[in-house]
Amino acid sequence: MALSEDPAGRHRQIAGLFAERVHGARDWDAPAPVPGWAARDVVRHLTEWFPSFLSAGAGIDLPRGPSVDEDPVAAWRVHADAVQAVLDDPETPDRKLTNPHIGSLPLDAAIDQFYTSDIFMHTWDLARATGQDDRLDPDFCALLLAGMEPLEEVIRSSGQYGPRVEVPADADVQTRLLGFIGRDPFWAGR
Repeated sequence: MALSEDPAGRHRQIAGLFAERVHGARDWDAPAPVPGWAARDVVRHLTEWFPSFLSAGAGIDLPRGPSVDEDPVAAWRVHADAVQAVLDDPETPDRKLTNPHIGSLPLDAAIDQFYTSDIFMHTWDLARATGQDDRLDPDFCALLLAGMEPLEEVIRSSGQYGPRVEVPADADVQTRLLGFIGRDPFWAGR
């Protein structure tokens, strides 16, 4: 399935795939590929960092669902629906998100670049933690990797990504992306 070029459409697709993995999870305490995280922490990360980023940068306060500890499925649904509503708002393309680290960007582009891509990469974490299909769209993997590689020094110094994990030179693009962001693409869990 080709991903949409439109930020609202792409979020709908990527958040939808993540929602499928959320609904398929059976053990929320299963270890995840991010050191120190369990499956529920993947959902927690996505539902907790973005609301403050959006509020501080665009003055938008998202509705909050139940805590991830209480109900990770409902927490994701409420959060993803709220973000989708922002992207579907016809005023969003004319709004800006301003942040001291990234400057000022169109709101929909900022959500797409920083948040939707985060959901995409963390879909692998949740899928791998919970034993589900962990395949990611190869074209989007290639797009993300091409955009991130020239910024490696900045990305590493941000503390948001772990050290690069070396992968075979002939590895597919998903494996290369995972290694770049500091994941062991061969991580097998427990």
